[in-house]
Amino acid sequence: MIKISPSILAADFTKLGNEIESIANADYIHFDVMDGVFVRNISFGFPVLESVRAITDKTLDVHLMIQSPSQYAAKFAAAGADIITFHIEAEEPDVSWLNPVASDRVRNTIDTIHSCGKKAGLTLRPSTPAAAVIPYIDRLDLVLVMTVEPGYGGQEFLPRTLSKVSEIRAAIDRVNPKCELEVDGGINIETAKLCVSAGANVLVAGIDVFSVPDRAAHIEELRGSV
Repeated sequence: MIKISPSILAADFTKLGNEIESIANADYIHFDVMDGVFVRNISFGFPVLESVRAITDKTLDVHLMIQSPSQYAAKFAAAGADIITFHIEAEEPDVSWLNPVASDRVRNTIDTIHSCGKKAGLTLRPSTPAAAVIPYIDRLDLVLVMTVEPGYGGQEFLPRTLSKVSEIRAAIDRVNPKCELEVDGGINIETAKLCVSAGANVLVAGIDVFSVPDRAAHIEELRGSV
């Protein structure tokens, strides 16, 4: 089943309640947390997440684009996150991707998220190879492949990331079939087809969803586009 996770980064925050109501048929709500350090942008944090949690029972899919995610994972769990996904590069910025070895820091962050009763995900930048995530797939609930550079909405989809999606899908099917494979960046009707064909089953879409009048119809169109 293909799942749609609209990113509220593209929503109108002057009427956020109405915006969330307009995507009631989505599977998840994607929540992009940026700290201005790991990425060159600042978005929102605990207060906004708590506010969103108070008005919806949808699965909140929280993507941490921040330094030291292990320090904040429990706080995001307490604020209402259901899935907490962090960047492997934030925990292991100097690791050699040519010889990936399981990192205690990455494993400990995954374990911290699970200890809060939440699902744990790991994210890769476009330049980070699939091999980097392979040592952790057995304990992950989700892998997020960035199909643009993290930090800004509205970027053009990077086709070179599709081979990574396929490689990770093969590893998930082999090691942990319950793990979901999500893509984020430049997702629309055309690129959704490419990503699902490559093995993704969760599609994050921000501007593509929130820029149209009938969000519910467009979500169904995205879900049925493959």
